[in-house]
Parts: sequence; structure tokens; C-alpha cells
Amino acid sequence: MVDVGPLSGTLPDLLRLATVPVFGVLAYRDIQTRRIDSITWVPLTLLGVVLLGVEWQRAAAAGGTDMRVFVLTTAISVGFVVSMAYVFHFLGAFGGADARALMTIAVLYPSYPGYVGGEALSVAGVALPVSEPAPVAVLSFTILTNAVAWGIAYPLLLAARNGAMGHVSKRMFVGIPVRWDAVPETHGKLLDSGSKGLGERLRALAYPRGAGLDLDAVRMYLRWRGATLAEVRADPERFRDPDSLPDEPNDPTDGAVDLDVATDGGEPVDGDESAADPVDGDDEPADDPWGAGAFLDAIEGDAYGTSPERLRDGLDRLTTEEELWITPGIPFLVPVFLGLVAAFAYGDLLVGLLRALGLV
Repeated sequence: MVDVGPLSGTLPDLLRLATVPVFGVLAYRDIQTRRIDSITWVPLTLLGVVLLGVEWQRAAAAGGTDMRVFVLTTAISVGFVVSMAYVFHFLGAFGGADARALMTIAVLYPSYPGYVGGEALSVAGVALPVSEPAPVAVLSFTILTNAVAWGIAYPLLLAARNGAMGHVSKRMFVGIPVRWDAVPETHGKLLDSGSKGLGERLRALAYPRGAGLDLDAVRMYLRWRGATLAEVRADPERFRDPDSLPDEPNDPTDGAVDLDVATDGGEPVDGDESAADPVDGDDEPADDPWGAGAFLDAIEGDAYGTSPERLRDGLDRLTTEEELWITPGIPFLVPVFLGLVAAFAYGDLLVGLLRALGLV
């Protein structure tokens, strides 16, 4: 039961609380599609800017400690958290949507709302958050550390899932086994077939760039050729021959699973228009198996950092192996949302752990 007494919180506080379900919806979409339109963050960021303007006027009128706390929390949130999100994105630890989400959170949630920790909002008589925030608590930083804490638990959840299904191996912490016919509708990266150690695989899970062949790139390739994975597996030698490349390739799309086209091949998205340049198979070199080099040369962009060699190796495995290990990756908006809810309901999970261990 949620008991909202006399609302000591301000309108900005209530508007911030109202945005929490929005991040829940976005987290669900991240699970389903791994795609969040960049425009999604614009209204949330603009709302954050407006609320900061309102609170700046209020703090300026109050002066003294209120003004100093406002300046400090806003500077840490907007300056430090935004910078961290950019650096993590540059290093490949965060995807574009993940980084934009954290930047938006930095602007939208610089400090704990006034009603939090007081009598304005309680559940079954318990004031939220349960853990008392510090005198100068930066809410966005707490959300980030909470999200990282949830993210660290992800390999353990993967291992528990694999163990329950009898898939016990070194890969159980970083991937899941998937039948070849489920690959076209699976998000993630194809785990390398080499004998990497567990430490290397965990680093690949945390820093996914270069961790393996992205399945979005496989879908792009198959859509570009207008073929399904089942068709390629039925006659791999024909498709391996670069002379089999289509003269007028299809639109490769961005490899998303939820597009209104065949999942791993088929007709162009926009009628007969193609986003790729025509390919003359007679001009392709004989040392380009699968036409992987021609595909990457013809499309716009880099197909998620895929190299011709990695694409060829992946196609060889996809056409010969019945079951493959996939690193599903972390739909990071999920731990971000869980970190957001934990910040409002409990506070800082890391500080709580340190307190439980008697370290603070």
C-alpha cells in the first residue's frame, strides 16, 4: 500500500517520480529488440533541463546551503556522470542507447527528490528510500552504481540458468547454447570457437566490441543476399561461391529482429529499392568466400565492426554446427531500470553492502 500524505515534495519531484515507469517500458523494449530510438531521450532530457531551471531559481532565492548543495549535486551529476557514460561508450562497455540513457538520467535525476526519505511517500509505513541518503547525495551516480551492481550479477544468472538446463562448462557464465534454427531470432554475438579462458570471455561480456560475430551482422548479410539461413545450410557450397552474389542486392536493414521482413533474409524493406550497390558476381575475386568482403564493401557502415574473416568463420560454423554458443549480451537498460527503482526504494546498494560488512 502506498500512502501519499501531505505532499511536501515539489512539482519537479513528482514529475521525476512519474518518469520512472517510462524507463521500465524502455527496459522491456531493450529486451525485445535491443533497439531504442535516439529521439526517445530528447523529451526526457528536455524535461530534466526544465526541472533544473525551476530548481535553480528556487535554490537561488533560498541562497546559502541550498544553493551550494544544488550547484554541487548538479555539477557532479551532469559533469561527472555524463562524462563517465561517454567514456564507457567509447571503450565499448555501453551501447549508444545505454550511454544516452545514463546521460538523460544525469540531467533528470541530479539529486534525491524532496519527498524521498521524508513522510511524503511511504510503503506500508516505511519511508523511502530505506537507506538514508548522504547529505549531498547524487541520485544519478547512485543509479549508475546500482546498475553496475545488477550487471555484475548477470554472469551468475547465466550460470544458474545453464546449470539448471545441464549446460555445465566454462562458457556457462558468458553464453547460452542455441540451436541453429533459433539464431535468426536471437540477440547477441556468436562466441568464438577458440580456446579462450574464462577471464577473456568475461571481459568480452563486459566489453562486447570485438567479442564475436554480431548476429545483427548475420541478419544484414542474409537480407542483403535475399536468403534464409535454412537455404544457406541446405546448399552452403553454392552460397560460399562469390559468383552466386545477387546482381541487385536487397536492403540489408540494420539487422534488427523485429522488422516486418523475413527474419534472416527475403525481400527488401522498401519495395524494390536497395540500400546497397549492385554486385556483379563475375568481377568478384575467387578468394572472397561467401562474398563477405563484397558485402561489407557494398553496404553503408561497418556492420557492427564485423571483418570479412569473422563473417566467413561465423557462416562456416552456422552452416555446419547444430548448436552454437551465443553471448546474449546485457540489455543494459534493464539493470539501469532496476538501479533506478533500487535508488528510489532502498538507496545506494554498494553503500548498503559496505555497511553490512562493517566497512562504513
